[in-house]
Amino acid sequence: MRKWVSVAAAAGLFVGGMGAAVADSWQEIRTRTTDGSKFRDAKYRWEPKDSNHGGFHFKGDLVDSFPNDGHNVYLQAKVQGYAWNRFNGVQRQSVHLDQVVYDGAARYSTDASIRVCRDRGSLRPDNCSPELSYHRKG
Repeated sequence: MRKWVSVAAAAGLFVGGMGAAVADSWQEIRTRTTDGSKFRDAKYRWEPKDSNHGGFHFKGDLVDSFPNDGHNVYLQAKVQGYAWNRFNGVQRQSVHLDQVVYDGAARYSTDASIRVCRDRGSLRPDNCSPELSYHRKG
């Protein structure tokens, strides 16, 4: 009888661990695009509560898709209650980003948003893609 209880307990821990691993696995970010900029081949995941501040981790390629327009590109990401974090690209190039944004006052973040923009200088407003929002499950 004890043997079966031990087997059942081990199986429960294994299945529970699989659920946690799926929750923290990489998920696809749909390509974000606006005139002149693109964030492609992108993924995100929520870091575990005790790793990387429990933050929103994303990676992908930020691309200047109008290389001859003279404007730079950037990506913005934020977590609830905080301003946008800006990650600059390079004109006429593709830059790989691998970043974590988080709430420094909390053990882990639960909501995040991301968008891609083209920097049109100080006289004209930048154009940005609609923001995508993500919510931590569980």
